[in-house]
Amino acid sequence: MRRPLYATIAALTLAGAAQADTLTVLAPDYFGSSWGPGPAIKEGFEARCDCTLDFRTGDVLPRLMLDGARLEGDVIIGLGTDELLRARQTGLFAGHGQDLSPLSVPVEWTDDVFIPFNWSYIAFVYDTTRLETPPASFAELVERDDISLIWQDPRSSGAGLALMLWVDQLYGDDALRIWENLAAKTVTVTAGWSEAYGMFTNGEADMVLSYTTSPAYHIMAEDDETKAAAIFEEGHYFTAEAAGVLAGASQPDLARDFMAYILSEEFQQMIATANWSYPSALPRDDWPEVFRDLPLPETAIFLSEDEADARRSPALAHWLDGMTR
Repeated sequence: MRRPLYATIAALTLAGAAQADTLTVLAPDYFGSSWGPGPAIKEGFEARCDCTLDFRTGDVLPRLMLDGARLEGDVIIGLGTDELLRARQTGLFAGHGQDLSPLSVPVEWTDDVFIPFNWSYIAFVYDTTRLETPPASFAELVERDDISLIWQDPRSSGAGLALMLWVDQLYGDDALRIWENLAAKTVTVTAGWSEAYGMFTNGEADMVLSYTTSPAYHIMAEDDETKAAAIFEEGHYFTAEAAGVLAGASQPDLARDFMAYILSEEFQQMIATANWSYPSALPRDDWPEVFRDLPLPETAIFLSEDEADARRSPALAHWLDGMTR
C-alpha cells in the first residue's frame, strides 16, 4: 500500500531533524572508552542540548592530516599542545568564540581557536619502595648512576616529545651530553606511554616518564601511596590537551555550545578523576583533595607552538646523536 504524501514528508522531516541534532566529536580512543571521560561528558551534554553527542574515536591528528577537508565531524578534542601548530596550519578550524577568563592553567592562554580542557606537567614517577631518595633536580637525575629509567620515543609519543623539548629548553646545545648520560641508565625507550608505564608498575625500572598527576590514580583507584612524581628545581614542562571547532562543522552552533560546556564547572569536575589530569578551568581549591595535595613545580616551562616547532628538528638531532653514541 502506498504511503500518503504527507506521511512521507513528515518522515523525511523527522529524519532530517534527528540528523541535525547530532554533534560529532572526534576524540582519542581513551576519551570515548568506558573508563575515560567520554561517557559522563556525553550524558551531561545531552542533558543540556537535547541532542545526541556521538564520539568517533581514533588518532585525531593523523586522521585530520590524512582526511583534510574530507574529514566529517564538528569538534576535535584531545590535541596535545605540541600538535596544535600542525592542526592550525591545516586551515580546517574555526574560532571557538568563547570567553577564556575561566581558564586556570599556569601559563598565559589567549588562543581564539583551541581551548585546553586539561593539563599536567611531564615528570619522572618513581616507586618509593624502590627509590627512597629521588633526584631533586634534572641535573641530579643526569649525574646519578643508581637509577634506572623507562621513557617514550619523541617520534611516536607526546610525552616523549615533551621530554625532548624539556631537555632542549634546559640545556640547549649541551643536550647531547644529557642524552648520552640518560641513555646509560635507560632500560628501554617505548613507542607509547602505556607500554612504558606498564613496565614500570611491573618493577622493571626505578622511574618512568609520566605526569605529575599520575600518582593520583594509584592513590584514589588502588589505595596505593607508593608512587610519586619527582619534582625538579629547574621546573617542569607544561602540557595540555585541547579542543577546536572544525570550520566545516555541520552543527556549528552545537559545536560552540560544546566548547562552552568544556569551560563549565560540570565538565571540569569530570576531568580530574576520569582523565587523571588537572582541570583547565577550575581553581585549585575546587580540585579533588588528592590533586590538591600533589606537589606542584614552582616553574612551568612552556614553549609556544612556534617555538616548539622551531626547536623540534635540532632537538631531535641532539636526541638521535646522544642515544646512538
